[in-house]
Amino acid sequence: MKRLVWWMMVLAVVGLVAGMFWPPAWAEEAKKPSREGPPRNIILIGWDGAQRAHVMECLQRGELPTIQRLQKEGALVNIDVITGATDTKAGWTQILTGYHPTVTGVYSNGRFRDVPEGLSVFERLKKHFGQDFVCVAVIGKSGHCGEIRPPWKKPLAEVEKEAEKAQGKRKAKQAAQEQPGAQAKPKAKAKPEYRIVEENGVQYAVFEGSPYYTMHKSCDVWEYGLMLDEKVGSRAIELIEKYKDKPFFFFVHFAEVDHNGHKHGENSPEYNAALISNDRWTGKIIEKLEQLGLYDKTLVYVTADHGFDEGKTSHSYAPYIFLATNDPLVKRDGMRQDIAPTILARFGVDLSKLQPPLDGEPLTQPATKPVLKAPETKPQAEKPKAKAKANTSQSGTPNRVSRKTVGRKSSHRPHHWKRSMYHLKGDKNPQP
Repeated sequence: MKRLVWWMMVLAVVGLVAGMFWPPAWAEEAKKPSREGPPRNIILIGWDGAQRAHVMECLQRGELPTIQRLQKEGALVNIDVITGATDTKAGWTQILTGYHPTVTGVYSNGRFRDVPEGLSVFERLKKHFGQDFVCVAVIGKSGHCGEIRPPWKKPLAEVEKEAEKAQGKRKAKQAAQEQPGAQAKPKAKAKPEYRIVEENGVQYAVFEGSPYYTMHKSCDVWEYGLMLDEKVGSRAIELIEKYKDKPFFFFVHFAEVDHNGHKHGENSPEYNAALISNDRWTGKIIEKLEQLGLYDKTLVYVTADHGFDEGKTSHSYAPYIFLATNDPLVKRDGMRQDIAPTILARFGVDLSKLQPPLDGEPLTQPATKPVLKAPETKPQAEKPKAKAKANTSQSGTPNRVSRKTVGRKSSHRPHHWKRSMYHLKGDKNPQP
């Protein structure tokens, strides 16, 4: 009996010591952060012009470790553009509001207006939490995303006179810079951004403002035109340090992917390198959150405003993007207008009380509206009823299109990537 008691005591001591150095699996599981509850902070990171298929190829090659990490901690889902142009103004406006262009008035880079007051994520969060809640925007582009030009109305004659004077100055400057005997290259005439109205027999030029003019007023910091990823990322990290003691929402916008796509093409080494740069700086932002002890309290969402035309320097029809996040509640694919509702809902905003009702729905909940997929080719407006037969397999799914690639072995670029294939758990450019 004494020997039995002695052995039981020995085993108890051994078990206690072992538990100190080799904690059980349930203890390790308990240490893992739970992000299922309301977050303290959210950071929305924009990879402007990041084509979904190219991102997935980079991910397969192990070139995007930060996206891979977010996918492991949360999800990586497909996002399609259904309404609005596949460009910068339409894209970021929809992402930051959750509305179709019919509500915001922002249809494309060329057809836009100042978004009506109160519709942006920034304004709604300030209203929900109060003025102590911090909103920050750090933006790479100098045009189409972030510019804060106010609406104005002037007599047309005055505007035309100012334009003529400015054109004269430009021509004089160009002539001074040209070499003797060199032939000047003709430049396309810029399309006026204003519309003309007539009141009491007088014509006026009316500019309805940039989309971000009103929404930027709700931000504690709004900086744009930083251009380089390094400048954007470094500034974002500085501001996270500054506001670490307050709850916050950050919008961090990287522009180099889009810029390199326009300059070198989607299939270029430069475009690929820019995606890697975006991933690296996204990782640095997460590292800063970890250093400050904020990462477990912060949801991170990475997305794009539009993709890129395959192998080209344009994105005239590039509706295939993505959302990578450490949010474990994100469970489904969605549309571009679903991102803002996801952010608002996770912060605890009652979406049912928002007016006008949001067009998008949270990606953390089952959809109550159809989750549409963008067609392979751009829908044609006002076409005859007869439709061309789609290039489909016997199963009815679109066939993958073969094409030559530059710098990669892959010969197929499917648009509709399946999440399960990759889930580790389960400016100054022509067309910004």
